[in-house]
Amino acid sequence: MKRRPPAPITDADSQLFREAIGEVRVLDPVAAPPAAARPAPYPHMLEADEAAVPGELLDMAFDPAVLEVGEELAYLRDGYPPKLLRQLKRGQFSVQDDLDLHQMNAAAAQASIVAFLAEAKQHGLRCVRIVHGKGLRSKSAGPVLKGLTDRMLRRRDDVIAFASARPALGGTGAVVVLLKG
Repeated sequence: MKRRPPAPITDADSQLFREAIGEVRVLDPVAAPPAAARPAPYPHMLEADEAAVPGELLDMAFDPAVLEVGEELAYLRDGYPPKLLRQLKRGQFSVQDDLDLHQMNAAAAQASIVAFLAEAKQHGLRCVRIVHGKGLRSKSAGPVLKGLTDRMLRRRDDVIAFASARPALGGTGAVVVLLKG
């Protein structure tokens, strides 16, 4: 059903409305009441986390045999102090950007790494992360993208150091790269 536009208001209609309403008086403005004070924040989650710590310390939630050993990548360019690589391995640098190579073939990954590092240099980034994966579905040749990433980063002049990421950032499936400033 179509809506019809309202009929225009005539002077007679306006006069009739004013007579029906009567005299109008203007009300004085009233200030809004003050807002109720908000209660102070209470750290419920902090208390819950702190209460859970003793139980978590007693419960070994991970299998030590599953820990990744021997698959770590690490590289430090000659002329830089070893302390720099230790700091990188400990996660003492803030990752400013990252690239995920999952689902890429070697050619696409290589082009992506070159473009990503060029863009990082252009934006003045010092620390980036490249997620190459662990190569669990690779054939007998081993992890293809991990090896490719390792070879490419070692050959680049703008790479000072790189190391496998901390477990929270991808573990041996990612590498944290420190770039020249």
